[in-house]
Amino acid sequence: MLGFGTLTKKVFGTPNDRKIKATRPIIDKINALEPEFEALSDEGLKDKTTELSDRAKGGESLDDLLPEAFANCREAAKRALGLRAFDVQLMGGIFLHQGNISEMKTGEGKTLVATLPAYLNALTGKGVHIVTVNDYLAKRDAEWMGKVYGALGLTTGVIYPQQPEAEKRDAYRCDVTYATNNELGFDYLRDNMKSSLDEMAQRGHGFAIVDEVDSILIDEARTPLIISGPSQDRSELYVSVDRLIPDLVDDHFTIDEKTRNVTFTDEGNEWLEEQLKSRGLLPEEQNLYDPESTTIVHHVNQGLRAHKLFTRDKDYIVRDGDVVLIDEFTGRMMPGRRLSDGLHQAIEAKEGCNIQPENITLASVTFQNYFRLYEKLSGMTGTAVTEAAEFAEIYGLGVVEVPTNQPIARVDEDDAVYRTTAEKYDAVVETIREANTKGQPLLVGTTSIEKSELLSEMLTEAGIVHNVLNARQHEKEAQIIADAGKFGAVTIATNMAGRGTDIKLGGNVDFKIMEAIEADPEADPEEIRSRIEAEHAEDEKKVKEAGGLFVLATERHESRRIDNQLRGRSGRQGDPGRSAFFLSLEDDLMRIFGSERLDKVLSKLGMKEGEAIVHPWVNKSLERAQAKVEARNFDIRKQLLKYDDVMNEQRKVVFKQRLDIMKAEDLSAIVRDMRNEVIDDLVETYIPPKSYADQWDGEGLHAAAQEHLGIDVPVTDWVAEEGVDDEEITERLEKASDEFMAKKAAAFGPENMRSIEKQVLLQTIDTKWREHLLTLEHLRSVVGFRGYAQRDPLNEYKTEGFQLFEGMLDSLRTDVTKTLAQVRPLSEEEQAQMMAQMQQQRQMLDQQTEAATAGAAPNPEAAAEGFDENDPSTWGNPGRNAPCPCGSGKKFKHCHGRLQ
Repeated sequence: MLGFGTLTKKVFGTPNDRKIKATRPIIDKINALEPEFEALSDEGLKDKTTELSDRAKGGESLDDLLPEAFANCREAAKRALGLRAFDVQLMGGIFLHQGNISEMKTGEGKTLVATLPAYLNALTGKGVHIVTVNDYLAKRDAEWMGKVYGALGLTTGVIYPQQPEAEKRDAYRCDVTYATNNELGFDYLRDNMKSSLDEMAQRGHGFAIVDEVDSILIDEARTPLIISGPSQDRSELYVSVDRLIPDLVDDHFTIDEKTRNVTFTDEGNEWLEEQLKSRGLLPEEQNLYDPESTTIVHHVNQGLRAHKLFTRDKDYIVRDGDVVLIDEFTGRMMPGRRLSDGLHQAIEAKEGCNIQPENITLASVTFQNYFRLYEKLSGMTGTAVTEAAEFAEIYGLGVVEVPTNQPIARVDEDDAVYRTTAEKYDAVVETIREANTKGQPLLVGTTSIEKSELLSEMLTEAGIVHNVLNARQHEKEAQIIADAGKFGAVTIATNMAGRGTDIKLGGNVDFKIMEAIEADPEADPEEIRSRIEAEHAEDEKKVKEAGGLFVLATERHESRRIDNQLRGRSGRQGDPGRSAFFLSLEDDLMRIFGSERLDKVLSKLGMKEGEAIVHPWVNKSLERAQAKVEARNFDIRKQLLKYDDVMNEQRKVVFKQRLDIMKAEDLSAIVRDMRNEVIDDLVETYIPPKSYADQWDGEGLHAAAQEHLGIDVPVTDWVAEEGVDDEEITERLEKASDEFMAKKAAAFGPENMRSIEKQVLLQTIDTKWREHLLTLEHLRSVVGFRGYAQRDPLNEYKTEGFQLFEGMLDSLRTDVTKTLAQVRPLSEEEQAQMMAQMQQQRQMLDQQTEAATAGAAPNPEAAAEGFDENDPSTWGNPGRNAPCPCGSGKKFKHCHGRLQ
C-alpha cells in the first residue's frame, strides 16, 4: 500500500515537477518568437536590445520582457557561437532569473545558460556579475560568451588579480562582468578603504550568477577574506615551541577526528609547563593558567594542531620552501591563501620553512555576507540538492533540478565494501585492468595526493599506462582532462570538483586540432580540422562501444555532493557510462562514522579475503553517515555566520558612514555635532550631573578643553561664578570652540577646510575600525570559555561587541575633534616644500600608471639600446611598474627586476 506522501506525489507531482511545469508556457512563448528573431539582421538584434532596455528603464517588469529577451539572446548565440539553447537550457535560465539555483548535470551547457538571465538583467543598466571558481574560467567564459553579448550590443568585462586600477574600473562598468569570488570580495574590501568615490571600482551589487555555487557559497564559506598587514616577527617563538611537540606522548593529548580538534590532557599540561619553564619560555613564578600566559598557550596549541591535524601532501604541500595549502574539495593548490591565527606559521616551523610574520587584519568579510549584499542572487551547479536546506536558510535561495536534454544512460553500481584497504586496492587494480583491456576510458577518484600516488605505483607495477592529476600536476590539468575520455585512457585524479572542463568521449577534438596545427603550421587548418573530426568520430564510436567513461571512486567523501560531482563526470548528454565506489572498513568515513553493526554483519557472513559486500542497504547506511557529517558541517558554518553577523552589522554601518562622508560636499555640520558631543562628555566628566558646585573640577575641565578642543578659556573662573550651571558652561565652551574653528577655516580657506575635514574623518574611521577588528578577534577567541559559567558565548559576544562598537564611535568623535583642533595653516616655506613633494609624487604616479597600462597587455618590442641581459648596469633605472628594458612587454618587477 502506498504511503500518503508517495500517493500525493504520484497524483500532483513533486514541488520540483510543479516548478518545471510552470515554465512550459514561457518556453512555448520563446519558441513561438523564434521565426520573428531569425528574420532580424545582425543590426536588428542590437536595435532590439536598445528597445528592450528602454522599456526596462521605463518601468516594464523584466518578467514581461523575458520571452523577447531570451529569444533575442538565443538567436545571438546561434549566430556568434553556432550554439542554439535547448528548451532545458531556457528553463535553467528562467530559474536563474527568478533567483534560484539551477541544478544542471555536467555537460548540459551551464556557461551558455548564464547568458540568458545575464542579458535580461543587464537591460536595467545596473550591471551583472558572473562568478567563477578560478581566473582561467573567468577569462575563458568572458572571451567565449563575450561574442554573444557583443552581438547583442552589450559590453563584457573580466576581473583578474593584479589588474591595473583603471582597467578594473572599466571592467566593473561593463554590462556583464566575469570575476572570481575572491576578486569580488577583495575589491569590495579595497573599495571601502579608498578615500574618494573616483577610486572605487565596484558600482553596486544588483544581480549575480554564481557558477559552481555549492563550491563558492558552501565549501569556501568557512574561510573569511582578509586584507591584512604584517605585525611583529615571532618566528623564533614558533621554532622554540615546535621543538617541544615531537617529544609529546599519546597520554599528553586527545584527538577528536570527528570535529578535527586536538587538546592537551591534564597530564600534558603539567609536562608542558615543566618543559616551557626549563627552556626559559615561561617565567618560573608563572603557570599556564595565568592571564599573562595566553600568548605562549596559543602558540603551543597551534603547534600541536600543526603536527597532529595537518598532514603533508594531503592538507598542504611544500613547494620552493613555501607551505602551500591544498583545497580539500578540489585537490587544487591555493597559493597565497594562508591559515590564520598563527597556524600557518606553526606548519612552516614544523616543515623547517622560512617563517613569514603573522598579519593583523585591516578589513575582512565572509563570502556568506558578501553575497548577501546582492539585491538578487542565483547559482548553477551539477550538485546542490543535498545542501538545499542550507541554501534556503542562509541565502534564501531555492534549488530546482533541471531535467537533462537527453536521458542519463550511465549505470550507477552499488558500493562494494571490503574488509581492509589492501583488499580494496587489489580489487581496484583488477577492475581497472579488466576495463582497460577492452579500451574503456577510466577516471579513478582519490581523496588525497598521497593515495593518488600510491595507486599510481600499483598501476605502474601492474603495467597499466595512466595519467595522474593532483595539485602537483595542476599546470597540465586541461591537457590531462582533454585526454581522459580517449580510448584506453586511465586517469587518476584527486577530487574532481569544479574543474570546469568536460571530459568528452574519444578525447577533446578542439585540443587535438590545436595540437596538430602547432605541430605543422604550414598545413591548411581547414584540412587538418576535417581530418581530425573524422578520426575523432571513429574514436568516439569505439569508446561508446567499450561502455563510455567509467568513473571508479576509491573512497567516499564526507560530502555526498563531492561524490555526485565525481560520478557526474560520466554519462554527459546521454553518453553511455558507468560508475562504482570501492570502499573498505578502514576508510576514514567508514571508521569514524560507519555503523559498527556493518563490521559484525561482515564477520557473521564469514567473508573470505578479497570478497566484497554489495547491497543497496550499504548505500543507504553510508548516505545516512554522510548526511550526519553534512548536518554537522552546516551547524559549524551557521554558528560561524552568527558570530560574523555581529561584525557584519557593524561593518555595514562603518562602510555606509565612509560612503556618506565621501559623497558629502560639506562635512562641517557633522564635525560640529561630533565636537558638541565631545564637549557634552567633557562637561559630564568634570561637572558630574546632580553634583554640588564644590565638587566641580574646573582645572581638569580647563586642561581637557585645551587638549581636546585647542581652546584656552577661563573655565576655572566660570565654575566659580554664582548661579552658573553645567548647561551654561557647555554653551560657552561650544561658542568658544565654534569661533576658534571658524577662524581656522578662514585661515585655510573654506574649500581647503572641507577637504581637511573629509580626510581626517576617513583616516580616523579606518584606524579605529582596524583596532576594533583586532579587539573583536581577541574577544572571539576567549568568549567560548563563558560557556563554562553557563552563559551563552554568542549572546556574550553580541553584548560585548556592541559595547566595544559604542566605545569605538565615542573615541572616533574624540580623535576627530582633537586632530582638527591641532591642524594649522602652513607657512609659505612649508607650503612650497609640500607642493614640491606633491609634484614629485604626481610625476611618479603618472609614470606608474603609464607603466601599468603598458604592462597590462604585454606587447613585445625591441630591447633598449645597449641592453645586455647579463650586465645589470646596462638596464638603466626603470621603475618597478615600468616596462622591462629587455623588450618583453612585461613590467620590470615581473621580468628582469625579479632577478635583482
